Amino acid sequence: MSSKVRLEAPVRKGDGIGKATGKSGWKGFLGLVSFSTILPLNIHTSIQEMARFTWMWPIIGGFIGILVGVVAWVVTGALHLPQLLSAALIYSFAIIITGLHHLDGLIDFSDGLMAHGDPERRIEIMRDQRIGTGGLSALLMVSLITVTSLSAFPVTLLVPIVVVAEIAAKLGLITCATFSRPSGEGTGTYFIENMNPGLLGVSIFISLLIGYFTAQLTGVIGIVGGFIMGLLIVILARQKFRYTTGDVLGASNELSRMSSILLMVIYLAIGGL
Repeated sequence: MSSKVRLEAPVRKGDGIGKATGKSGWKGFLGLVSFSTILPLNIHTSIQEMARFTWMWPIIGGFIGILVGVVAWVVTGALHLPQLLSAALIYSFAIIITGLHHLDGLIDFSDGLMAHGDPERRIEIMRDQRIGTGGLSALLMVSLITVTSLSAFPVTLLVPIVVVAEIAAKLGLITCATFSRPSGEGTGTYFIENMNPGLLGVSIFISLLIGYFTAQLTGVIGIVGGFIMGLLIVILARQKFRYTTGDVLGASNELSRMSSILLMVIYLAIGGL
């Protein structure tokens, strides 16, 4: 990760908007941008300061989406590459610009999900550095579905679609955080402790608004797809692990992006505008 962070004690759950605009507030926001990407912003801040902006993560997702959209325009509009190749390059850039750590979370989450045993044993397997069959299978499935879904869009829609998808990915992540039980360990705890339903409601409203103005009703469908996946991941995490870790949050990001893109493809395929 490109940001320099220091760990501090967790804050009370939902300490968001009011606490985020203090003396070092916007430094925390920029720290979260750096935390979420590989951009060399050289921001020195604490995880606690960054986590106060968790509710604004979908906005950062929109910024990431714009960067991905530029790549989408280059490979389709400027280079006129074949659609499947373009989709693969677009997806590759999306996961690289975010440092691959969400993808790593997907792999670890899936290994734990497929394991046998009690929640403690599943978490132990999730933290194992080795990649198991569950993680590898999830990586292949999510990558294939995402790339082939992207290749199904008309070229003229790709830029707004990827912007919406990155917003939806982050909305799914914070939806998961809102209704999760923190494990008490790792950076994921800080983001969970800084979310509540009220802050999530603000984020949903902003995300839907941006989604609509970016891709009209198709964009709204994409945002809803990310939100639904975030809820599903929470349910799975509670059943299988009892608690949510940073790996679970990372998995929710990747799966929410996929579900957002997939739902938008389905909506357009059945005649949506």
